[in-house]
Amino acid sequence: MSFEMMFKEAEARMRKSIDALQHELSKLRMGRANPSLLANVMVDYYGSPMPLSQVANISVLDARTLTVAPWEKKLVPTIEKAIMTAGLGLNPSTSGDLIRIPLPALTEERRRELVKVVKTEVENAKVSVRNIRRDINNQVKDSVKNKTMTEDEERSGQDRVQKLTDNLVAEIDKICQKKEADLMEV
Repeated sequence: MSFEMMFKEAEARMRKSIDALQHELSKLRMGRANPSLLANVMVDYYGSPMPLSQVANISVLDARTLTVAPWEKKLVPTIEKAIMTAGLGLNPSTSGDLIRIPLPALTEERRRELVKVVKTEVENAKVSVRNIRRDINNQVKDSVKNKTMTEDEERSGQDRVQKLTDNLVAEIDKICQKKEADLMEV
């Protein structure tokens, strides 16, 4: 395998780590309503667990309220129960077949806990990127041993991988700073 192919594969894997980080951070509850808060809520739909988004429309009513409109009226109590037992600290209220979910304001203590969660997720992403760097460096070393790459190519390749790693770690840090700022915003 050529270095270019190894590099492109490593870059794609590193980008996936950043995408996974952004996906995980999008699940964290901020001060505003976001339908992704309910992404992991599972509803008992005729005996089998289904994601809430597959049995109802989830929308934002205002900055602090989500609404859930079930596709079947008889699912209202089941959805309410699923939201209450999901461990999100949310208390839905029903009016007819529309479920309103008011989001309580985040306390300072809860904001600090969420910042810790953000830092943990960010560190996991950085470790993932560094592990990918290690993998490609090992592939390059194996190529040198197998004499399919020269030592000069090895050095320049490792420099290129290190620059990519540094850039992506800096990007992860920017994502972290933005998320922390969003969390601490009152």
